[in-house]
Amino acid sequence: MPHLPLNCESIVTLVHDFYDGVRADPELGPVFDAAIGDNWAPHLARMVDFWSTVMLGQRGFQGNVFGKHMLLSGITPAHFQRWLELFVASTNRLFAPGDAQEFQTVARRIATSLQYGFFGASS
Repeated sequence: MPHLPLNCESIVTLVHDFYDGVRADPELGPVFDAAIGDNWAPHLARMVDFWSTVMLGQRGFQGNVFGKHMLLSGITPAHFQRWLELFVASTNRLFAPGDAQEFQTVARRIATSLQYGFFGASS
């Protein structure tokens, strides 16, 4: 499959590809389903807005990523590792290496910040 250009349409493709994998994953699927329930369409739209803001400089996303995630319970470091593995696989599959690396850098920063919030500096 040829790599996708970095644009709004490819971000939609990434978000849907990635979350299809998350939902099918035996480790992450139950965590996300418990948090999101039947609200997947709004969640996917928010994630498209988020990644479009981060990667394309659009201003569609407003929200408190850290605060929203800190409300979740039962999260473990292994969940973050698996989330990153799936995200890296999706971005590597869909994008040229430079674009994939940009996505992954942001994702790792987010994961580090959230892990610090959940587990403190010792994780």
